[in-house]
This record gives sequence, C-alpha cells and structure tokens, in this order.
Amino acid sequence: MLDAWGDGNVAALAGLFGGVLLGLAARLGRFCTLGAIEDFTYGGSDLRLRMWVLAIGTAILATFACVALDWVAPMSSFYISQTVAPFAAISGGLVFGYGMAMAGNCGFGALARLGGGDLRSFVIVIVMGLAAYATISGPIAWLRVVVFRPPGPADQPQSIAYLLGNISGLPVWAIGMAIGIGVIALALGAASIRANKVAIFWSAVVGLAITSAWVFTSWIAANGFDGTPVVSHTFAAPLGETMLYAMTASGQTLSFGIGSVAGVLAGAFIGSLIKGHFRWEACEDPRELRRQIIGAAMMGAGAVVALGCSIGQGLSAFSLLAFSAPLTFAAIFIGARLGLKHLIEGFAQPT
Repeated sequence: MLDAWGDGNVAALAGLFGGVLLGLAARLGRFCTLGAIEDFTYGGSDLRLRMWVLAIGTAILATFACVALDWVAPMSSFYISQTVAPFAAISGGLVFGYGMAMAGNCGFGALARLGGGDLRSFVIVIVMGLAAYATISGPIAWLRVVVFRPPGPADQPQSIAYLLGNISGLPVWAIGMAIGIGVIALALGAASIRANKVAIFWSAVVGLAITSAWVFTSWIAANGFDGTPVVSHTFAAPLGETMLYAMTASGQTLSFGIGSVAGVLAGAFIGSLIKGHFRWEACEDPRELRRQIIGAAMMGAGAVVALGCSIGQGLSAFSLLAFSAPLTFAAIFIGARLGLKHLIEGFAQPT
C-alpha cells in the first residue's frame, strides 16, 4: 500500500478515518470543549465534562494497550520525546482558552460547526490557521522563539507512565492501562453519565479515534520511506497546512493533519444531515465577528506556543500521559473560564 499510494496519502487516509469519527461525535454526541466548560460553570451540569474525562481515559487505556502489543511507538511522538516548557504550556494554554471563549469554539468545534453550515466558523478556521502559521514560521515567529525557548530532545521520556515505570520497575504499558482504567472509573462515577448510553458511546469513539491515529502513523513510520511523523489529532497548525495545500497542492503532498481536518468536516456534515440540523448561518453582528476574529487569532498563536490545542494537548498528549497535557489543559480551562466570565458576567467596572 505504501509503495503504491505513498506515505503521505496513506497518512491522510488515517487522519480522514479518525477525523470522521470526531466530526460525528461533535454533531451526534455534542462532544465539545467549550460546551463542556460552559455547562459545568454556568449550566450546573458536568455531563459533557465527564464525557471529556471518559474520552481521555479511553484514549489512555487503548493507547497503552497498543503499546503493549507494540502497535504504537510512543517515543516517536514529540509530546514525550521533547522537554516540557511549563511557562510556554501555561501561557499558550491561557491564551488559547481565552481565545476559545471569545470565538465561541476551538478549532475542532469550529470545523464541526462549519460542517453543519455555519459560515461564521469558516472565518474562525481561516484566521486560526493563518495565526498558527504566522506564529510557527511567519512574522511573529521570531518573537515566539525569543520569549518561549523552543524545546529540545529530552533525556528521559516526558510521560507520567514512564516516570512511574522507572520508579516502580513495572511495565510502562501496565501503568498506563491502570491509569486509564482509573480515569474511566472517575468519569463514570456519576449516575448522570452512566444512564446516558449515547454520551458513553461517543466519548469512547473519541478516545478510540485518538488511539487509531497513533496506531496508523506508527505503522507508516515503521514501514514507510518518507519519515512520516508519529502523530495524532490536533487542530491548529493542520488548519494552516490544509489552507496551504488547497492553494499549492501541486507542490505539496497530503499529510495526516490535512486528512484529519477534512475528516472532521465530512463527519460533521454527515452528522448534521442525520440530525436534520444542517443550515447555512452567517454573522449579522460586526461586533460578534470582530470578537471571533480576535479569539481565533489568539487560539492559533496560543496553540503553537503550548504545542497543542484542546484536542492536541487535551486528548492526544493525554493519551500518552505526557507531562504537558494536564498542565496545558488546566491552563486552557482557566483561560476559557476567564473568557466566559468576560462575555457572560462582564468584568467589574469602577463606579
């Protein structure tokens, strides 16, 4: 297959597969980062937050089960092979979270809404992709490098499972699977989610979509010829990568990230048709559009600094129990909470 189709095309198919599952989960299972935070903070419901925890637990359990079978090469992932930069993780996470609240969605959520006909999300996707690439290699890349020192190769795997394995002498895969089971038990600790089979199903689908990416890209890296990186889903830089491919396809090859973006759009479109929710929507308020543009730019830059978005750090890095995952996701949560407070409650004004 790799000889006939090429590593990049096969990787794109792997991204497409997982992306479709994620898009369906967003539209049919209401799986959403900002929605989970908003429900928990203002709606008095922790259902969607528990869905996130369940997805994380499923991804951890499945990924380390695949590590035990030698189907996943975790040390090939930059999440645990590079040093952790706490200042960058926290700063980028806070900026991303605040921007997510301002925009009304993360990159993944914007793609899911765009697949349902929301043209406001098209603006978010474009601006976020531009901001991400401007921060990676564009006009503000020099500022990022000066303020946030780029990570280098780590002496030890930057993963909780590997750390505990070194301390205890137990197999890394066993520790990872035990933690995954514990996280799943924590998520299912409330009767509200145990009674909601749809929520459980789509949470598990999201977790398995993350693991499938590690499996497929590990196989391609081991058997291919082009040095394909071992990656899973994230939605910041791949948005910009997809835009570049759309403009210069004759000079580029497909990649996992491009397939992932296309997959979420396709899955969300299919899901919206199944639910009967597809309809064209546009922004009628210039102030709302301005807020979404600013929020999208903040998300693009913040995700690059933090080396991942709510999906990249909040699920993909978490599935490997990377040190950066809980740190970045906590910062995203706090940033989103501050942004929601600004939008819903308003900041106190002097009298």
